[in-house]
Amino acid sequence: MSEPEEDFAALFEASTRATRYKQGQTIEGTIVAIGPEVAFVNVGGKGEATIEIDELKDDEGALEVAAGDRIQAVVVSMAGGLVLSRKLARGAATARQVEDAFRAGLPVEGKVVQAVKGGYEVRIAHQRAFCPMSQIDVVRNTDPADHIGRVYTFRIVEYKEGGRNLVVSRRALLEEERQAGAADVRQSLVVGAVITGRVTSVRDFGAFVDLGSGVEGLLHVSEMGWARVSDTSQVATPGESITVKILRIDEDGKKISLGLKQLTDDPWATAQGTYEIGQVRTGRVTRIAEFGAFVELEPGIEALAHVSTFAQAGRSGAWARSVPVGTSQDFEIVSVDPDKKRIGVALVQNKSTRNGVAGSSSSEDAEDLRAYTERQATAPAESFGSLADKLRGALTPQKK
Repeated sequence: MSEPEEDFAALFEASTRATRYKQGQTIEGTIVAIGPEVAFVNVGGKGEATIEIDELKDDEGALEVAAGDRIQAVVVSMAGGLVLSRKLARGAATARQVEDAFRAGLPVEGKVVQAVKGGYEVRIAHQRAFCPMSQIDVVRNTDPADHIGRVYTFRIVEYKEGGRNLVVSRRALLEEERQAGAADVRQSLVVGAVITGRVTSVRDFGAFVDLGSGVEGLLHVSEMGWARVSDTSQVATPGESITVKILRIDEDGKKISLGLKQLTDDPWATAQGTYEIGQVRTGRVTRIAEFGAFVELEPGIEALAHVSTFAQAGRSGAWARSVPVGTSQDFEIVSVDPDKKRIGVALVQNKSTRNGVAGSSSSEDAEDLRAYTERQATAPAESFGSLADKLRGALTPQKK
């Protein structure tokens, strides 16, 4: 046996030890030797693989590579050694190789040519294949144009009529990759970390974000911005990248809470000294509750105009008609508590409105509310609901 043949034999023997790979996996390696029928590829450490010479030639039969070049290829077999296929990885497989890939469940490369009814036309080895809309990605509701012209790795899920009828799936491979890396991703996540993910879906209550390998976190609508967010689709779009902060992770790591507003300054941090009792500010009414109206004084700063501060408070529902949602009006500040992020306001009403209810006026109600707030300054923190109940009691005439 000649010296080159002995070298090939040694390399082939070493290739039998490459057992850490799996069939269908795409790997990279360096060509270390080229023989008459096969070439040997160093895939790391002492692991070597073989690849047929025909896999390394162009359409005219000339070698495209030389010893020392790095190539990317797919593992097609591990019986008797690691065997690679470059044509499957390059999307230049023959019709026979496409059939073999289907039988073995190996991935193949294909180019998305165009969108068709119900999915996409994909070109694989000069053959047309169909990829259903739901199988092109793990993210739904993406723009079909985003995939046109892209080269992806697919799995052939149906092979009929000698290869003339092919159905492929990219999603199946993406989900397998996700499952393999999900455990590592969960271990790497820590509360307080800032991480970039991809939005998978948007709902009324928030958006789900893929943090890697299918590990999803929830960006709740309340954490999207300091100002009230009425339309989550204006903040997040399926398929887009988004940078968020990890707020909470439950014990088993399956529920992850994310925040977006935490990446910007809290407007309440500068509220101290900015808002003072007696000031008149223009605010926008954001929503109406049974106990009052919420008023946005600036993005992220919301105040409460309690029902008792309105001249029409004695008439059921009448007060709400004076502050339609979405309108901007002048409000007087009657209480400020930056630590609890609370500001109380009263609607500044014109003379005719103030005289609309005998024996009551907006300014008088405002004074009563201010006095009540001062009396409660040392009381424990309470929710708006319980505060509303006490305000009703404080401002209701007592029977003699």
